[in-house]
Amino acid sequence: MDADVVIIGGGIAGLSLAARLAPSLSVVLLEAEAAFAHHASGRSAALYEPRYGSPAVVELSLASGDFFRAAKGVLSPRGLLMVGRAADADAFRADSASMGLSPITVAEACAMVPILNPDSVALAAHSPDAWDIDTDLLLQDFVRTARAAGARLHTHAAVTDIRRAGGLWHLTTAAGPVSARLLVNAAGAWVDQIARLAGTQPLGFTPYRRSMARLPAPGAQDVSRWPMLFGAGESWYAKPDAGALIVSPAEEHATEPHDAWADDMILAEGLARFEQMVTEPVTRLLSNWAGLRTFAPDRTLVIGHDPQEPAFFWLAGQGGQGFQSCPAASQLAADLILGQSPALSAALVAAVSPARFGGRAPVLRAAAHFDG
Repeated sequence: MDADVVIIGGGIAGLSLAARLAPSLSVVLLEAEAAFAHHASGRSAALYEPRYGSPAVVELSLASGDFFRAAKGVLSPRGLLMVGRAADADAFRADSASMGLSPITVAEACAMVPILNPDSVALAAHSPDAWDIDTDLLLQDFVRTARAAGARLHTHAAVTDIRRAGGLWHLTTAAGPVSARLLVNAAGAWVDQIARLAGTQPLGFTPYRRSMARLPAPGAQDVSRWPMLFGAGESWYAKPDAGALIVSPAEEHATEPHDAWADDMILAEGLARFEQMVTEPVTRLLSNWAGLRTFAPDRTLVIGHDPQEPAFFWLAGQGGQGFQSCPAASQLAADLILGQSPALSAALVAAVSPARFGGRAPVLRAAAHFDG
């Protein structure tokens, strides 16, 4: 298989970029697993809350709003409710300010979520500006768009070797050999491993485990209209999910790239924090799982040509906000690859560029881009 661009990684980052590039370039996407979005993208809490995350994520998420509003059926109203104890006042104020939440009374919070315990909850703030993302619909839309424009998307396609010769990348994969002019590294938790395989200096990404539990609807209540719940300081969160409730301890446990699973002790501790704020005890779990949220050393996304090897492009470090930022992030990546002027601010483009990392002197040649 020969292509202009080979994308390694079939999560939301790689698939959204494939859909952006395929009308202009020949694209091959390689996913090691049996299905797309097997890892972090398939284990997301799936909320579009555009003011949640780092400054770069917030700017990208806000810039993604028009795309989401135009995408039929992808968003549905959810809202966000933050609660805290009196002892959580400092964290509560900081989180409320950063996420643009408005204070409400404890009684108003309990009216929204009847299982909240007024003896524990002393602080509450709310925003209606949060929406569920139908992640499967969004992913399938990107897959259809990419394939309709000629992109070749492969599962069961683990990359085992990468070498550069004759101005091309030559990849050995489980789906056969691939050669391309540009390699896009969208491999999630495995991005530094792919960089090493390609002979490119890793940037120091760290995957962090986050565990989740799915509970029966507390007290057999109808949870469908409840907002997403956050504990102050993101000490836990909970969200309605198909008639049940998913609860996370919101932990960040540094780990190696792997097919993650929940840590029983961490999960129990997080459920205990949740139980402190509600009247219904957790008596059983329907299921549990974990995902990896991958961050660069400065916890900001990395989008751009590698300064030492411009034919190697980074699209990495989404840190759990890949879905809510993907429309703008993929458009920015496509603009840089195609040599177009990004619609986003120059400050943001610089903030996410891999050139920001010290000890990596930029090469004195233009970044590779393609105009078809």
